[in-house]
Amino acid sequence: MKIELASSYGFCFGVKRAIKIAENSKDGVTYGELIHNSEEIRRLKENFNVKTLNTIDEMKNENKVIIRTHGITKSDLKILKDQNKNIIDATCPFVTKPQSIVENMSEKGYDVVIFGDINHPEVKGVMSYSVGNVFVVLSAAELENKKLGKKVAVISQTTKKIEDYINLVGYLMTRVKEVRIFNTICNATLENQEAVRELSNRADVMIIVGGKNSSNTKQLHIISKILCKDSYHIENENELKKEWFLDKNLCGISAGASTPDWIIKKIIEKIKKIV
Repeated sequence: MKIELASSYGFCFGVKRAIKIAENSKDGVTYGELIHNSEEIRRLKENFNVKTLNTIDEMKNENKVIIRTHGITKSDLKILKDQNKNIIDATCPFVTKPQSIVENMSEKGYDVVIFGDINHPEVKGVMSYSVGNVFVVLSAAELENKKLGKKVAVISQTTKKIEDYINLVGYLMTRVKEVRIFNTICNATLENQEAVRELSNRADVMIIVGGKNSSNTKQLHIISKILCKDSYHIENENELKKEWFLDKNLCGISAGASTPDWIIKKIIEKIKKIV
């Protein structure tokens, strides 16, 4: 059986930057998981003593605080500044961009529509920058009963599928007089999605590697599953099953933006042993 990696996969610029910041922080703590990959979070804790705390209250006795790649809410950031914390900002630049757009457009009187998951930390942070009405939806249908103003600015969570975002934008164009559209899906997400689409169209089995709570990894798995029914989302090599590879000629592998190369290498080694 041949094993082929997608032409684009794994660590993106923002995650690489955040990992380097954490490694150089010398015993820092991150506000929330730095990235959505439990294996890498464990490595940072074991090798660099980088701890993860999840609430403002837990930060009280900490001097050095690393802001996760997904960002935090504007109010929480203010609290940390008011407490004179040594703030090390590892927020991905592709996340600070929609934060700025939401703040700017809402100040100009635009209602804001965010295409994303309201429970995702990135979205929570971005929506907190609005000074006016903000609506978070996962589909156009969710806007049916919303009272939108005459002017709407629309952005997307950075890791969503472009096709779904386009559908939402199309709906708004038919309903709202003025729509300002911002493409805030990051380049790495688009490239990884296109690469998994191409590979899964040829593969007999697909392995998508990444945290189970990683939005961009979930999107890769959804795309892969459409084109290759035998597609599996795993976090590490221990989840692999021998029966997945029986009578398969091509195994494709892709990985989310928070998945380090060392995990992918372990998975490839394990596949080679069990087939």
